[in-house]
Amino acid sequence: MRQTVKAETPAPRSDCYPGAQGQLPPETPESGLPARRLSELAEEAVRCTADCCGAVAMASDRSGERPSAVTHPDLAALVSVQLRSGEGPIPVAEQAGMPVDARDLLNDRRWPDYRALALDSGVRSSVTIPFRSADLTVTLSLYSFRAGTLEDVPHGPVRALGDLAATCLVRDRSYQAALTELDQLGTALRTRPVVDQACGIVMHVLGCDADDAFTVLRRISQTTNRKLADVAAAVVDCRGRGLEREFTALTR
Repeated sequence: MRQTVKAETPAPRSDCYPGAQGQLPPETPESGLPARRLSELAEEAVRCTADCCGAVAMASDRSGERPSAVTHPDLAALVSVQLRSGEGPIPVAEQAGMPVDARDLLNDRRWPDYRALALDSGVRSSVTIPFRSADLTVTLSLYSFRAGTLEDVPHGPVRALGDLAATCLVRDRSYQAALTELDQLGTALRTRPVVDQACGIVMHVLGCDADDAFTVLRRISQTTNRKLADVAAAVVDCRGRGLEREFTALTR
């Protein structure tokens, strides 16, 4: 980033707060993707912060996935060195749940690997702010070419932006989970008639009840590693002919 020529960054504006012109874009299925949300957060944070030369937004939860977005390619290396070593502002902020300010990396002796890489990229100071919602933690890291310029950031407009982003990410995740469940229910409703027909055939062939017939179909599905709906469709297609022995074996 040392070669980057950056226009003068405007001072923080009141329109950076949610509900004004600088708010995060409205919720849509496309913008609900974690990477898109994080990218929007990082870009808006830079716009709203004076003397900021770049930002990184990262999300983490119990699944272990850590999607992130950077406003400059050089910043990706700063993320990687922290995740690899487990040391740096991001791990500390995630663990403590409080902002971590590196006021002047030239004199800051914490996190040697992170410090060396940051200074080599021209970064003199940084601040990392955590935002927690449910079991999700979003960290927003801002960087500056100058020392001591980001101290007030945790109390400025990026606080509202980060809180909003964390809330939206949790809501997006719940929305996607609901869509998945709805799709599964729809699939179940579409395949239920075929499964019922197959159960009827098995009941006729074996002279068993509905529960036993369904158990037979389920065992075939498990032993052949095929979906239950596919097994049922195959039974219906052949009307159960040639499957009598297999049905009988599975009831023993």
